[in-house]
This record gives sequence, structure tokens and C-alpha cells, in this order.
Amino acid sequence: MTTPQKPLGSPFGPASTATDVMVGIDLSGKRAIVTGGYSGLGLVTVRHLVQAGAEVIVPARDVDRARAALADLPAVEVLPMDLFSADAVAAFGHALVRRGAPVHLLINSAGIMATPLSRDADGHESQFATNHLGHFRLVCGLWPLLKAAGGARVVSVSSRGHQIAAVAFDDIDFGQRPYDKWVAYGQSKTANALFARALDARGRAHGVRAFSLHPGQILTDLARHLSAEEIAAFDALDAQGNPKVDPDQGVKTIEQGAATGLWCATSPLLAGHGGVYCEDSDVAPVNTGALGRKGVAGWAADDAAAEKLWTLSKEWTGQDVL
Repeated sequence: MTTPQKPLGSPFGPASTATDVMVGIDLSGKRAIVTGGYSGLGLVTVRHLVQAGAEVIVPARDVDRARAALADLPAVEVLPMDLFSADAVAAFGHALVRRGAPVHLLINSAGIMATPLSRDADGHESQFATNHLGHFRLVCGLWPLLKAAGGARVVSVSSRGHQIAAVAFDDIDFGQRPYDKWVAYGQSKTANALFARALDARGRAHGVRAFSLHPGQILTDLARHLSAEEIAAFDALDAQGNPKVDPDQGVKTIEQGAATGLWCATSPLLAGHGGVYCEDSDVAPVNTGALGRKGVAGWAADDAAAEKLWTLSKEWTGQDVL
């Protein structure tokens, strides 16, 4: 049974940092993969995993940029991969499976937001293709290594933006409806949450548990496609142009933003749990209120929708976990 969407009573909260949640965590002998691990939240996540003793692999579309960003971390290996390319994801997975070393943590942190309309080689809208299908392929490709870990966690970075839209199964790729970059982003983030539920249902018998999360509102490179006017509309900057920080309202520093993902990946409190959406380093409640409030929307915590998404993803990619 999926863990209920109810807080567990974590000792951490909105203002907790990555350093706070990693106190006492020993990852010696563990192997982690972090997509998007060379910028923003992903980079902070990688640094804390390394500090806890983990060996980390960072797949990167821009290998040179990634190696430069991670040059001071000898325990990190950078390998080429582009989530937007099915062939690139497959090549990455095959390369690691040939090595045979188990993967204990997979943190799906990479993503794109509010991009102009574009499509992958199969015609799928780019935000759904990158944020969901790319990570779906990655998990399927790495499945033998996740099972071999004897206890692994897959953590997918969703967003409170999932509250914008459910997955529109009748027109995911905007073939009939007008393209809306925020609706496209919202459904891709809903897909991240549903994916965690469906994956956990399949993985728990093999010791693989899955989680999704909202890190908080943090101004990172994810906002690179937004205009200055759009950023101003979020009220994320103060009068001097510096990012505002108000964790109780969900506006966080990057260290605070990385906390929930690291908590999902490492917290002993989550032993025996899975399939849930987390926020502020705890399991989040179901949101029954307005857009932008704390909690997970009902449509992103729906097992029937999760299974429908899994079936569709399997059909579109030709992959599954076995």
C-alpha cells in the first residue's frame, strides 16, 4: 500500500537547510546519480552527498560545463547524457549496466520550465519529454542496478507548479489545444509526482522506494526562459534586485531548497515508506485549497492516474521495469 499523504512528524521544517538534514547521515560505500547535478539545486545536492561519503555520477548534456562546476569534487564522475534524447539516455544506462555497480540513490533533479513550444524526435512536447519521459527512460535503463542495491531510493524533483494542471491524457502534446507553457510545465510536474507513486508500487518488493517533492520557490537557472517582467510578477526579488527569502511562504535559499530532496534520499524516518510527495522535509498533506498553497493536489496523488501514466509512458518509450 502507498504511504498516506500525511506528515510523519519530521524534526525539520521550511527553514531547514541541506546541512541540517544531512547531520549524522553516512553514505560511505553508496553510489548516487544526480541529473542536473552541475547547477542550481542539483549542484548543492551533489556537494552534500559527497560530503556524506557517497560516490556520485552526474549525467550532463554539457560535459565541459559540468566538469568545470564539479572540478573540486574528486568523488564525482561526469558522463554524457541528454534527457531529451532517447538514444542518449539509453547509451548512459547501457554504459552503467555494463559496469555492474549498484545504484543506491537516483535523484532526478534536471528539468526545464516554461519553454517555448518544441518537440522531441517522436513529436512529444519538450517539457513533458524532458521532465518525465527522459527520467522514465533513465529509471528503466538503470533498473537492474537499482534492484541490485538491496535498498535504493529514486527521488524526483516536482514542484508546487504541479497544481497548475493535471496530466491531460487526451492531449498531452498540445496537438489540439493551444500551447500554454505554464500548463505544459504543470502537467510535467504532476507527471513527476504520479511517476513516483507508480514506480514505488513496482519497486517496493525489490527494495526500491520512490518519492517526489517540491523544493520551494528558488530563483535558479530553471527560470532562464522567463522574461524580466515574468520574474517580477513572481515577487521573488526585493527592491535591490536580490532574491527574497521567506521559507514559511515557500521562498527559500538554494541551501534550504535542496533540503527536502536530500531528506527524501537519506532520511531514516522514511524507511518503509514511499510513493509520496514531500515538502519542507516531510510528507506533504493533500492540498484542498487554492493554487500555490502547501500540499499535493489530488490529481497528483491519484493511483489510477499514476497507473494510466505508467501505461502510456511504457507505450511511448517501449520500456518498463522488469
